[in-house]
Amino acid sequence: MKTSSRTLFCLVSSIFLLINKYVASRENGGWSTDYFLLANPGPCTVEVRKASSLSQEEFIQRYAYTKPVIIQHATDNSKFYGICEKELMLEKYGSKKIRLSSANTHSYDKRDVTLKYYVENVMKPQTLEMLGNETFYWFGDNNYTEWKELFSQYNPPPYQLPRMTGAYSFGVAGAGTGVPFHFHGPGFGEVIFGRKRWFLYPPEKTPSFHPNRTTLQWLIEDYPKLHPEDYPLDCTINQGEIIYFPDRWWHGTLNLDTSVFISTFLG
Repeated sequence: MKTSSRTLFCLVSSIFLLINKYVASRENGGWSTDYFLLANPGPCTVEVRKASSLSQEEFIQRYAYTKPVIIQHATDNSKFYGICEKELMLEKYGSKKIRLSSANTHSYDKRDVTLKYYVENVMKPQTLEMLGNETFYWFGDNNYTEWKELFSQYNPPPYQLPRMTGAYSFGVAGAGTGVPFHFHGPGFGEVIFGRKRWFLYPPEKTPSFHPNRTTLQWLIEDYPKLHPEDYPLDCTINQGEIIYFPDRWWHGTLNLDTSVFISTFLG
């Protein structure tokens, strides 16, 4: 009787877990949602603003050149979300070639594969054992001619920097992947599906990290050893939220779930 009850409990638990995974997957645009991940959202230490109360003038004065900000409800990209669902993406763009980059600071190594091959054979949850230069994922290097139809459906953030224009960088990545600390010009990052955790330091405070170790390794092994004065700005952005980072700010990213995302780099 005890064995039978235990078996029934295990069966019900398995069914419940499968149902939860299915529901979560559908809510994530059909992209798989992994459970029992090594990384979770941390405390948000980046200022969060609603777009309805943030004007272009205040954006320039308060954030554009000085500090990051997370902006909520800035644009309506519901149509773009629909196009980026897994089933539709594979149906429409599965045969297109994409360029994968190694997930280390310099991203020197590149590999060209089809989107379908990447999703089915390469895109897997990150493990603690894998180094950044051994991990390949799709974040940018987009052929703008081939992806023009997709990008034309995206409503970019409604804020601008004087004399700068935006270039899109689109990607899909497995849970636990990310790019270690690096810097470049200013830009916006938006999550379409999933959750992405950001770590940021100002230009004058170079973070301590190994360029070939992953953000996941840094978070699990190095972050807990930091002195509180050396903590980065830290926040997880969810679907439809936008993070802005100024010029030359160090930033590392970590996809908590299988994530679809787009960045607008200003230059």
